[in-house]
Amino acid sequence: MVESRREFLTQTAAGIVGAAAAAGAIAGASPPDPTVTPVAGTPPAFGTAPPVGPEVTAATFTEAEKLVRVDLVPAERAQAALNWRQSLASTMERRTGPRKVPLEPALAPATRWDPVLPGTHAGPARDRFVRTAGGRPLPKRDEDVAFAAFKDLSRWIETRALTADRLTRIYLERLERFDPKLRCVITLTRDLALEQARRADAEIAAGKYRGPLHGIPWGAKDLLDTRGIRTTYGAEPYRDRVPDADAAVVARLHGAGAVLVAKLSLGALALNDVWFGGQTMNPWLVEEGSGGSSAGPGAATAAALVAFAIGSETEGSIVDPSMRCGVTGLRPTFGRVARTGAMTLCWSLDKLGPMARSVEDTFLVLAAISGPDAGDLSSVSSRLDFDAQGPVKGLKVGFFPKWMNESPATEVDRAALETVRRLGMAPVEVSLPDWPYGSLNTILFAEAAAAFEDLTLSRRVNELKMQVPDGWPNTFRQSRFLSAVDFVQADRLRRKVAQEMARLFEKVDMLLVPALRDEILTITNFTGHPSLTLPAGFVEVGQARSDWAPDPAHPLPTFSPKRRVPHGVTLVGRLFDEGTIGSAGVALERVFGVSEKRPPGF
Repeated sequence: MVESRREFLTQTAAGIVGAAAAAGAIAGASPPDPTVTPVAGTPPAFGTAPPVGPEVTAATFTEAEKLVRVDLVPAERAQAALNWRQSLASTMERRTGPRKVPLEPALAPATRWDPVLPGTHAGPARDRFVRTAGGRPLPKRDEDVAFAAFKDLSRWIETRALTADRLTRIYLERLERFDPKLRCVITLTRDLALEQARRADAEIAAGKYRGPLHGIPWGAKDLLDTRGIRTTYGAEPYRDRVPDADAAVVARLHGAGAVLVAKLSLGALALNDVWFGGQTMNPWLVEEGSGGSSAGPGAATAAALVAFAIGSETEGSIVDPSMRCGVTGLRPTFGRVARTGAMTLCWSLDKLGPMARSVEDTFLVLAAISGPDAGDLSSVSSRLDFDAQGPVKGLKVGFFPKWMNESPATEVDRAALETVRRLGMAPVEVSLPDWPYGSLNTILFAEAAAAFEDLTLSRRVNELKMQVPDGWPNTFRQSRFLSAVDFVQADRLRRKVAQEMARLFEKVDMLLVPALRDEILTITNFTGHPSLTLPAGFVEVGQARSDWAPDPAHPLPTFSPKRRVPHGVTLVGRLFDEGTIGSAGVALERVFGVSEKRPPGF
């Protein structure tokens, strides 16, 4: 036993000196001989495996340090190089062989993200769904029928004032007429749609009404598997891919009696708005892309080519096109909607959600597609409490003062905050720590590169149209050099950010934020919080907008005079508490008066 603190420090110091000397000696030593038979009873040790892989030197580590941003001294580099082939090179055998193990696309990681922190309860205690009362009379013109909110369409179909067959033919005609201008359709499902519409009409006539989605035509982002109908991910290597089963969400919508009219475009592998058929354009401003990656759902919904669409979001892919195209996008809590049969980009981030022309429409869809599925390990049972006519007075709405006065916030965002006050809700100033939230993207890039490892290593990723520095091909390759240690640290930071969000939601019922503020898109996607983006006003733009990094060689179109386009705001809710942001969204929507506006020419 050490007699005193002084003696302890003396002995420890001597030990440190001895260890340093040993490191110097090891730097020039030879690696262990793997052919030597260990003495019986000796446990296995790191660094004693047979050498594999190419030779590395201290100079190899000198260059690698620049990628992972660590600094080693010469002795440390020499020691690392000495036994790399015996220690860490073998960890890549699963991929490099000789005992390669293929990982099936449906195989999820063993760990999963749970947005609900230990000791907390999220969401309402019971299901409740209250629709708006009454309805509008059926318009005479097909164009007016097409642009109607599907909450009205469903009332007309339920009362047999409108047939599913007529409605489906209206949308099929519009899809064929306007798709050449928008490039939002990958596959038109005409035969299936007409069959489903006829079946819906027969069932309703026989008294078998399945609910608000019965007979309603919709479009699926083309990363949702459809049995016997190609699902392409918008990417050249998958353009002829035909799945043999429906995604869980597709099956649920089929079961609800909805009518699938089209598989809609997405930026290749769910990034931005360029796919193998071109760029999907914004109906409000056809000189610019519709925003990604739910590009087709945004454009088709805004132009009334479908009653609603299903999009997906990993980090902004519902919010972005909803903002630009002037539609309403609901990104559910992570885990509420099962992703079985949907393309995986990031197991711990991907979410599926509805895009429509009114807030209530998105909730009618959410009620139909919610619920777990055995094929999605992260999907959970949840409850939905939504009241389209519910009171909002007294709700506490958090906002970030600094963000409201900086780009990308506009006068529309600031006016929305005033509307919150006028409706009797209480704005509350909130803040979050000034942390490097972009560090969380280590998780996104690593998971995405893993999801498409085979595509990258086979170099088929080079078939994608967009081979720019900020496109997936380059990012997938760069991500091979991310540090595994930094991945774990990012995962721990994610937990810390989730704790901060839990603290914030102790003070408020929801947040009102500029929809495309980078930090909040990152934070809420990684913590799994739900969001509702809805059009709140109009702004004027003098230049086309893009999700891509600026390219001086290909400047974006400019406009003089400026063009008038819709602009939206985003409400962020507590985990599994979509109903509260829904009620507030309905109340705001009535005052904003934007959701029923139509893009010129459609």
